[in-house]
Amino acid sequence: MTKTATFALTAMLACTITAQAQTIRPPSRFLAEFSSGLEDLAQSASPAVVQILVQRVAPLDKSQMSGAGFVSEQQSTGSGVIVDPSGYIITNAHVVQNARRIEVKILRSDEKGQMPHGHVVPGKLIGLDEQVDIAVIKIEGSNLPTLPFLDSDKLRQGQLVVALGSPLGLQNSLSHGVVSATARQLKAESPVVYVQTDAPINPGNSGGPLLDINGRIAGINTLIFSESGGNEGIGFAIPANLAREMYERLRKDGRIRRGVIGVIPETITQTLGTALGLDRDSGVILSDIGPRSPAEAAGLLTGDVVLSVDGKPMREARDFALVVFERAPGGTLALEIQRGKDRMTKTVAIVDRDTTPSRLEDMADYKTALVRQLGILAVSVDEKVTPVLPNLRRLSGVAVAAVPAEYAGLNPGLVTGDVIYELNNTRLSSVDDLRKALVELSGKPIAMLVERLGQLVYVTTVLE
Repeated sequence: MTKTATFALTAMLACTITAQAQTIRPPSRFLAEFSSGLEDLAQSASPAVVQILVQRVAPLDKSQMSGAGFVSEQQSTGSGVIVDPSGYIITNAHVVQNARRIEVKILRSDEKGQMPHGHVVPGKLIGLDEQVDIAVIKIEGSNLPTLPFLDSDKLRQGQLVVALGSPLGLQNSLSHGVVSATARQLKAESPVVYVQTDAPINPGNSGGPLLDINGRIAGINTLIFSESGGNEGIGFAIPANLAREMYERLRKDGRIRRGVIGVIPETITQTLGTALGLDRDSGVILSDIGPRSPAEAAGLLTGDVVLSVDGKPMREARDFALVVFERAPGGTLALEIQRGKDRMTKTVAIVDRDTTPSRLEDMADYKTALVRQLGILAVSVDEKVTPVLPNLRRLSGVAVAAVPAEYAGLNPGLVTGDVIYELNNTRLSSVDDLRKALVELSGKPIAMLVERLGQLVYVTTVLE
């Protein structure tokens, strides 16, 4: 090819490229604003989102059983969000459950004025609730960046949302999507509902926030539906209203006390409405009122139709169950009901569920009942304890009143309601006996003879 021909070909290609470049249009104003908005949201929200590093002792998988011992030290990561400038963080209970050590990696600048980067600080578990899968941890600090909650009852299907967290250990990762459903119930018997989203969520996102476009917490990312183990566009977050209620109660008491009012709500169907002569084919009807319950004391009757609770309309039974589930004992609920053609409002007290675990825990003073070596709160079996644990096999021993979340990693498998009768064949009569025996056996194998649900079992461990 001659020089003239080469020059002509080069000029032709240059003209073609120039023409193509001229045909590329600038981005639409909508796309530019959307991109800029995501950038601003990431920059403002990321400092309040943390990575949580957990060390725990866990049983070996069956495939690992040939290794030395049956438990191993394991590490895992999750996400969390700072909701109070003094260092209170919300995450999932499953992220920190049975943790021996919790560390929190936060984004902050150092004294050299560098761009925000990861700093690891120790974290303390304040409390957790397995049923909702919410935990609260605390780091030392002041004036820390935080994110606010929104009213999750106002979320709408199709609303844009952003997930922030540390999927697969990759800190400060952002993904976006929409609200796929606002109140998805995963188990028919559970009052907990979830915000469903298609924003990509993967292992490690657990405990991180699902945010609206204003940077407000719409939910706490908690689980995914997946056949592959990775994101398939079906993720679930604990709604902000429920997460906030659990956070406030855990921060105050370190545990969640559940309340009851003594009713059985059922969803009104077309068949039920027609058969009972109701003027509706949807809503909530009370099928049972417990004898000597707060509901009976308030004057509620079987067949009452519940229109609203504290001003919130009741569409189906799960709406009613969730309202009671969220509220702490000691409060009240205002029920607007329809009885025949009459409408009225009844105020009902919320009382504690009469359960053995909560009654035992109320008997235990944290400072005097903590047996740290076993990770339990313990009380001596006496005239106050035996009515709570009737028909015990022996009249003396040590009852497990609670397993504090912050010491659960030290617990060898004891559960609330267990009664320890013997330690290495030595009978125990009090918590003091247990403490003395544990000191003498430090670093040695121990076997505890325990009554659990009417049966005697051995619980073994090696003291540190």
